[in-house]
Amino acid sequence: MKRRAFLLGTPAALLLASGAAVRADEGLVVVANASLRALDAESLRRIYTGRMIEVDGQPVFPAQLAPGQPLRQRFLGSVLQQRDEDYVAYWTVRRYIGKGTPPRELATPADMVAHVQRTPGAIGYCEVADLKPGMTVLLRR
Repeated sequence: MKRRAFLLGTPAALLLASGAAVRADEGLVVVANASLRALDAESLRRIYTGRMIEVDGQPVFPAQLAPGQPLRQRFLGSVLQQRDEDYVAYWTVRRYIGKGTPPRELATPADMVAHVQRTPGAIGYCEVADLKPGMTVLLRR
């Protein structure tokens, strides 16, 4: 069963669509700057593959961790249903034929959280334990 969190005040206040409480140290979440509305998994796939660049007329800026990082691999597998190597190959071809550039890569999960917090339209992912006030949770895995 898919569970999706809608809004977030603090990690302890995380609410699931099912109404069940979750410990703050569980799982991967896809997060956005508070300026974005909630999105579904298919929209996130389109954003991270460069096929969607705006939400309600606002540009979106996906970010991700560097290749090989375990959290990136979890994100790619659970949200995009791709392996790291396939995702890199996809963007290599796409960039070569002039169809865009891959999401910005950040070095650490802390860099990801800071980037999402300060950049309007930014989308990233982190562990539930790393959530900060003012971030919108788009998807929980």
